[in-house]
Amino acid sequence: MASQPLLRDRASQFLNDAFQRQLAHWNRARLSPAFPEADWQQTIARDAAMQRLEGGFLEELRAEVLDEAAAVPTDVEGFIAWFEGLQQTGPGQGDPLFPWIAETASKDELRWFLEQEAAGEAGFDDLVAMTQVKLPTLPKLELARNYWDEMGHGQLAGMHGPMLDALVETLQLRPTIERTVWESLALANAMTAMAASRRYAWHSVGALGVIELTAPGRSACTAAGLRRVGLRGRERKYFTLHAVLDVKHSEDWNREAIRPAVAEDPRRATAMAEGALIRLKCGERCFARYRAHFGLA
Repeated sequence: MASQPLLRDRASQFLNDAFQRQLAHWNRARLSPAFPEADWQQTIARDAAMQRLEGGFLEELRAEVLDEAAAVPTDVEGFIAWFEGLQQTGPGQGDPLFPWIAETASKDELRWFLEQEAAGEAGFDDLVAMTQVKLPTLPKLELARNYWDEMGHGQLAGMHGPMLDALVETLQLRPTIERTVWESLALANAMTAMAASRRYAWHSVGALGVIELTAPGRSACTAAGLRRVGLRGRERKYFTLHAVLDVKHSEDWNREAIRPAVAEDPRRATAMAEGALIRLKCGERCFARYRAHFGLA
């Protein structure tokens, strides 16, 4: 049973090193602030070609979850109950990688793991900012509050992104696209694709919401592992903060963004279910690849 997804992945046009690295480099280029160029028409042509490939990639990920998502309730209470249940039953939940990270992994093993995670980090703040464009008022307000938390309420010391950057510097990591396994790149590329395309906006709401729902346990394990190998509180802050703060973020997201969105249009429930399952299945692939790297059963 376990070998079937790997065989499918190897045959895929999109689930491999070459494509995911190409897509990651394109995402980095297209999202970086730039200036007008003389060859802007060539850039548009390149972007159009990459958007078609990106669309194929996302549709392949959707195909994996369509049947499961189609069976999800689309009434408010039924959908919220299903969504919150993903914390226990969703793909990749309870993966044995994380107790091992907390209790056993060496400092060098933690460094490799965090280098993969840092290189595959799509930037939650930017994903939220892209997703909220033209959303209805109540979901938009919740995403705005979430973004303000990510931005440290306007204070540099409280911004979440620089906390992760500080940990990368402390551990002397070198996160690069070329050194990162494709599974980690695919996770970031999928999140970026959903947030950057308006046809997947509700998918992105579901995917971001399920991160808030499922991240606290993994963050707590990572923080415990870092503490065990000697990192100080301020050096572990990114993970210790998310182990606690994301619990409230998830409650708020489900109540203020998902609930009113589904109440207004039940079709959004199916889209958010697809997005959440895509995100979890991408994470599940990462965890399996990491365990294989470490030689864990």
